[in-house]
Amino acid sequence: MNYYFTKKTNFYGNSTPRELVEKYGSPLYVYNESILRQRCQEMVSFVSYPNFTVNYSCKANTNLELLRIIHEEGLHADAISPGEVHVLLKAGYKSNEIFYISNNISKEEMLYVIKQGILISVDSLSQLKQFGEINPGGRVAVRLNPGIGVGHHKKVITAGEDTKFGINLEYIPQVKDIAKEYNLNIVGVNQHLGSLFMDGDIFIEGAKLLLSAAKEFSNLEFIDIGGGFGIPYHKQDNEPRLELKEFGKKLSKVLEKWAESYGKKVEFKIEPGRYIVAECAVVLGTVHAKKQNNQTIYIGTDIGFNVLARPMLYGSHHDIEVYKNIPDNNSSSLEKVTVVGNICESGDIIAQDRLLPKIEVGDILGVMDAGAYGYSMSSNYNNRLRPAEVLVKCDGSHVLIRRRETLDDLLRNFIL
Repeated sequence: MNYYFTKKTNFYGNSTPRELVEKYGSPLYVYNESILRQRCQEMVSFVSYPNFTVNYSCKANTNLELLRIIHEEGLHADAISPGEVHVLLKAGYKSNEIFYISNNISKEEMLYVIKQGILISVDSLSQLKQFGEINPGGRVAVRLNPGIGVGHHKKVITAGEDTKFGINLEYIPQVKDIAKEYNLNIVGVNQHLGSLFMDGDIFIEGAKLLLSAAKEFSNLEFIDIGGGFGIPYHKQDNEPRLELKEFGKKLSKVLEKWAESYGKKVEFKIEPGRYIVAECAVVLGTVHAKKQNNQTIYIGTDIGFNVLARPMLYGSHHDIEVYKNIPDNNSSSLEKVTVVGNICESGDIIAQDRLLPKIEVGDILGVMDAGAYGYSMSSNYNNRLRPAEVLVKCDGSHVLIRRRETLDDLLRNFIL
C-alpha cells in the first residue's frame, strides 16, 4: 500500500527507482509523461463553453521538455518574468499564446514584454499609468481583486482583504480614467483567488464576482477567471480528487449566461499550474543516516529544502513511498519517523512524525506530487547542487531532460 500510486500508474515505466538513481544520481526529479498529458487533457475539456483557453501558469515548472509537451496538448501559457517569456518562446510558444501577468515591474521589463508582442496584465493604478506612458494607445488587461481569496496557506492567497495582488473593485472608475488619459484599450480582466482549492464552489463564487465587475468594461475580448486548481496531496489517506465533471458543468452555465448578457462570445481563460504538473513528478532521494534523539527517530536523506522547499515554506504535506534496499519480509512493520534533509537548518524537514514502513540506511524514498514548485523553487543553498530531471516517456523508456549540476556550475557567474 505504501507505493500503490506509482505501481498503479506504472510511474517509473520500464525502470525501478533504484535503477534511475544509480544512472542519474541522488536526489533526482522523475517525471511521468502520461500523467502530464492526462492532466492537460482534463483541463482542455473542463468546460463546454466553446471560446475557452487554458493557460498553463508556468511558474509551477519551467522545464523546457515539459513545456513542449504541455504546448503539444493545446495549452497556452501565463508568464510572470522575462525569463519565463524567454523559455516559453524557446519551447515553441508564439507571442499570442502567452499572457504576461505582471506584478510591480520596471519600465524596462514592461517594454521588453511589449516589444515581444505579448499582452500584459497590470495590477495597480500606478502600473497602468506606467504602461500608458510607455505604450499610449496600447492594448492592456487589468487584474482585479474580487474581494475573496482561497489557499492552503496564507502565503499563497492572492485575493481578498490582505494581499499585494490586484486592483480593488472600488478603483474601477480610476482605471477607466487612466485608460482614457492614455487612449488605452482594456481588452481583458483577470483574477487569481489563490492556490490549492479542492471545492469548485469557491472558484465559481469568485468567478461570478469578477464577471459582475467585468460588465463595467464595454470592449472586453477575454476574461481570465484564474487558477488554483488543487490536487490530492494525501493520496495514501484516500483524499478525493477535485471533482471536475459537475464543477465544469456549473461553470459552463455561468460563462454562457454571462456571455449572452454581455452580447458576444468573449474568450474565457483559466490558468492552472499545480494541477498540470504536480502529480507527474516524484523526487527520489537516498537515506544516509538514521538516529534517535530523545523520542524522535530521524531519517536523514539528501532531499534538503534546496531540492524541495514546499514543506519548509508552507508546512506542506507530501506522501512518501519507501523503496527498500534489502527486501523486508515484514513489510507491514511501521515506524513513526521525522524525515529530514542535509541542509544546515533545523527547519530542513520533509515530513514530521510520519508513520512509514520501517526505513534503514540505503533505502530510497520517493517524495510524491513534487512537480509543482519543486525544481522551480530549488536553489544552491549550502552550495548544494541541483539534481537532474528525468522524463519517463509514454512507452516506458526514460530520458534525461536536465543534467545534474556540477561543482563548476557553482562558479560559472563569478569573475575569476
